[in-house]
Amino acid sequence: MGNTIEQIHKVELGTGGPLVGVQGFGAMGISAAYGQTDDAAARDTLEATVEAGVTLIDTADMYGVGANEEFLAPFVAAHRDTLTVATKFGIEYRADDPAYRAIRNDPAYIRQAAEASLRRLDVEVIDLYYMHRRDPAVPLAESVGAMAELVREGKVRHLGLSEVTGAELREAHAVHPITAVQSEWSLFSRDVEHSVVGAAADLGVAFVPYSPLGRGFLTGAFSDASKELSGGDFRQQMPRFSGDNAKANTALLAPLHRIAAEHGASAAQIALAWVQQRAQVHGLTVVPIPGTRKRGRLLENAGATRITLSAQELAALEPIAGRVAGERYADMSLTSAARES
Repeated sequence: MGNTIEQIHKVELGTGGPLVGVQGFGAMGISAAYGQTDDAAARDTLEATVEAGVTLIDTADMYGVGANEEFLAPFVAAHRDTLTVATKFGIEYRADDPAYRAIRNDPAYIRQAAEASLRRLDVEVIDLYYMHRRDPAVPLAESVGAMAELVREGKVRHLGLSEVTGAELREAHAVHPITAVQSEWSLFSRDVEHSVVGAAADLGVAFVPYSPLGRGFLTGAFSDASKELSGGDFRQQMPRFSGDNAKANTALLAPLHRIAAEHGASAAQIALAWVQQRAQVHGLTVVPIPGTRKRGRLLENAGATRITLSAQELAALEPIAGRVAGERYADMSLTSAARES
């Protein structure tokens, strides 16, 4: 079957970074956050990533409190030479205490977290290691310095940061080269354009947008998102999916559906094509990481890399983000937006 699927093209992930498919895969949802998972379907979806040329696989130690990394381990072992595996530290959960959560950036914890991720993923080196969230109480130089030690020891190849401001990226990059920044970026969420996108472009750092489909909202799958989410789906707690916000945000998708129909594409593909074209708009490498548990959706998402939107189409989509009702998280305190001056 692999021979029948057109592979996406590859790009360098930041200056001196690995060569990866221009679209990656966010693995969180295959075992965490969106309710029950069919393991067989999830594994089949993972195999489809390789067939489609989607080689950047993104996870984190907090997803399922380590279970996501463990779930990925057999797949990673089977395709180790093909994949670029990214994981993250910084949000500490405990399996024996569901109420516990802490943001940890201290050097001792970074080393402990890296060793644990190496064990769960069953790899000798992490290709791309992100600081998942920033703790402003810990000097950035200390945290990045500890991450750099892991690079020198051969336990990590490249460093990344998530949800940082432009100033924080510049400060970190001065300590050790940063390969990629990961933050939410989509037709619904554009606060990263305030400073970090420009800083990444200046420094030759790649941008890895998470939730490029607005956590599924931009697929057009919901007629009333506040009533259609299953139990265990963390989007139930997100303001954009709630009540009047959900209704207002659904109404914003009309131009997306119109453009999709004109291209013979899905709304999701147009939303992803918009994100992919940020590379040309802002002059940097952009590798979004949509997630799915279905093979068909994975292949559909990959097809978006072959769609180019016209200037008129981009103009029609431009106002959407400014009209979105509700914040992207109920608590925005851990986002880069909360630290922008």
